[in-house]
Amino acid sequence: MNAVIFFGDEAGVRPDHHAGTARAPKGKTPVVSSTGSRFGLNLMSAVAAQGEFRFMTVKGKAGAPRFIEFITRLLHGMPRMVFLIVDNHPAHRAKRVKAFAESVKDRFRLFYLPSYSPELNPDENDLKNNTVGKQCITGPEQLTKAVRGTLRSIRNSPARVRSYFNNETTRYAACV
Repeated sequence: MNAVIFFGDEAGVRPDHHAGTARAPKGKTPVVSSTGSRFGLNLMSAVAAQGEFRFMTVKGKAGAPRFIEFITRLLHGMPRMVFLIVDNHPAHRAKRVKAFAESVKDRFRLFYLPSYSPELNPDENDLKNNTVGKQCITGPEQLTKAVRGTLRSIRNSPARVRSYFNNETTRYAACV
């Protein structure tokens, strides 16, 4: 079967996640600027070892209806069968999702990993630890712009996506 295999997941991004180390003069405590405001943005994404990347940002809850919307977008214009491997998040296992997957079984299959597998979501780690997590985000619009900009950059760089499959925890998937 000539299928494209995607690894997908949802993630939440908040402005109070800071990655890396802060620097300060010797004897001074480093301080990372933050607004203290509580806001965030959810997203769904899927990566393929061949360098393909798809994403969707979600305002509000990333539940079953939004996951079905993401699958629909993933399938749009896809000439081959799609295998989507996800964790056991409740939205992924919802009856509505299973019914939808059954309705498109001629071009889509859903497979499940263990419930909590952050190491198998390298695009989320890249987003949070290498880009958005290194910025001081002051408002919801700025967060949305930063997240979408990073996701577009990832999408436009197949080599970057392929590099995710060089990690020890994801290397096995590059062989498919």
